[in-house]
Amino acid sequence: MRVVNLSTAFASVTDHWSPKVVGQVNDQYVKLAKIHGTLAWHKHDTEDELFLVMKGRMRIEYEGGVAVELGEGDMHVVPRDTLHNPVADEECWIALIETVTTKHTGDVDTPLTKSIDQQLSA
Repeated sequence: MRVVNLSTAFASVTDHWSPKVVGQVNDQYVKLAKIHGTLAWHKHDTEDELFLVMKGRMRIEYEGGVAVELGEGDMHVVPRDTLHNPVADEECWIALIETVTTKHTGDVDTPLTKSIDQQLSA
């Protein structure tokens, strides 16, 4: 029986845009990340992606100039096959729930992209 204290787990996240897997529920990973700045415009062809803001603020930009603003305690699901770009003007702590097949930056590869193996090595 494993218990994960999220405050303690966030202490092990030292690099921005470098999610760490802290749990698994069926075929979903629970990941923690600290973000600041812009990640990359990308999409996940077959997977939805849940963002939950634990600390700070962020926005998720969509095509056409639409953006969703998220504050502490807010959650948003990015639908599969939807081009989006996560942005945080200041450091923000987030939890992500994604299927185990979800690639970090979806259909693009950037210098910030982390493999599943990197996300599992906490």
